[in-house]
Amino acid sequence: MWRRTILALLSLAVIAPAQQFNHIVILVQENRTPDNLFGWNPNFEPGVDIQTWGMSKTKRIDLQPIPLTECFDLPHSHHTFVSQYAKGAMNGFDVKPILGKDGCVPPPYPEYLYVDNSDGTIQPYFDIATGGGWANRFFQTNQGPSYPAHQFLISGTSAIADSSDVLVRENPFEGSRAAGCEAPVGSWVWTIDSTGASGKVYPCFTRDSLFNTLDAANLSWIYYSPNSQVTWNAPQSLEQYYQSPNNVLKPKQILTDIASCNLANVVWVIPSSYFSDHPGGSSTGPQWIASIMNAVFTNPTCPNGDEYWQDTAVLVTWDDWGGWFDHVVPPPTGSSCPAVYCTGFRVPLLVASAYTPPGYVSNTTLDFGSILRFVEENFSLPCLDSGEWADCTSPGLAEFFMGSKAKPRLIKSKPFPMDTDDTGDPDTD
Repeated sequence: MWRRTILALLSLAVIAPAQQFNHIVILVQENRTPDNLFGWNPNFEPGVDIQTWGMSKTKRIDLQPIPLTECFDLPHSHHTFVSQYAKGAMNGFDVKPILGKDGCVPPPYPEYLYVDNSDGTIQPYFDIATGGGWANRFFQTNQGPSYPAHQFLISGTSAIADSSDVLVRENPFEGSRAAGCEAPVGSWVWTIDSTGASGKVYPCFTRDSLFNTLDAANLSWIYYSPNSQVTWNAPQSLEQYYQSPNNVLKPKQILTDIASCNLANVVWVIPSSYFSDHPGGSSTGPQWIASIMNAVFTNPTCPNGDEYWQDTAVLVTWDDWGGWFDHVVPPPTGSSCPAVYCTGFRVPLLVASAYTPPGYVSNTTLDFGSILRFVEENFSLPCLDSGEWADCTSPGLAEFFMGSKAKPRLIKSKPFPMDTDDTGDPDTD
């Protein structure tokens, strides 16, 4: 009880007094772990923690290279997490893929692979990390797939209501895959409560989010997403925000808004299937991320005096582990999220700004709540709800912004093809 009382008091006050950035850009990719995405060069930066082997039960498996555009997908439900976590042994990853393109033959131990970078496909990610910040201990808060993960990325929880201990657990039911407050009647998603009991609920929730506190503070925000029915469109599942004009159904609009000096204070950018890192997709995800970062850091001074290169922080993360192996054991949950559903596996976090020391490596235990806490600290916003969600119980990201101001390094990459499809859902394409 004392812990809840203290956290509630914290939520009534602002977290930090000073604003360092006018803009925070949150770029979300999908379905990768550090060992999977960065295993091609596990020593790319001194101090990074990447492992190129794992255990399957009692057998050692050396990770093998595979293209970013592999032909299969891996299961990554909550039940898959439980099997792979194996009570902390981290040796249950060999659960076999369930989805593959016609003619696709996955290799043995398909979970134990790393992305081949011999052609430089994912080099932009290595360059972002070496030119800015890298987190060794960044975890998805939840033990489940994309849909609940994106709820955590806006609220620090996937609770169906502010006062509820029932959390969204999985992607929407496979028979409809529709998500949000405009989903057809009969649509539903699995839930989990603090005892581990399962349930079902229509995918439209009455829960606070960072959108509420940003609006209350008269700060602007935009959520760029492919379309209104994708599992990645987090505001689409909030009763208060599913019809918000701030929910822009065109990810590439972010590039236009940067060029026209219309970058909001806080933005989330969700890719379509063509520029997602989702297994079985294309290989344009890294250049998509590089294009946005370079646009931010090369934009001329705006008429209002904004200089994005020095007043913008860019965060790049992946929404869930995608079923891939990672060797780091998740820590115990620090929020009100029950231990039966939090914390999940490690995912990458890359940080870039004018104040991020090149090659900075953090060993602080962080999670999705740390991103929200950083926004709250930067803009002096209160915690959400009673202060028990991950935004208030997780450490912030201040350590990444302690350097002397310097022009961020540009990322070498091919220009992003602007004539590509901007609507597909990576989880269903």
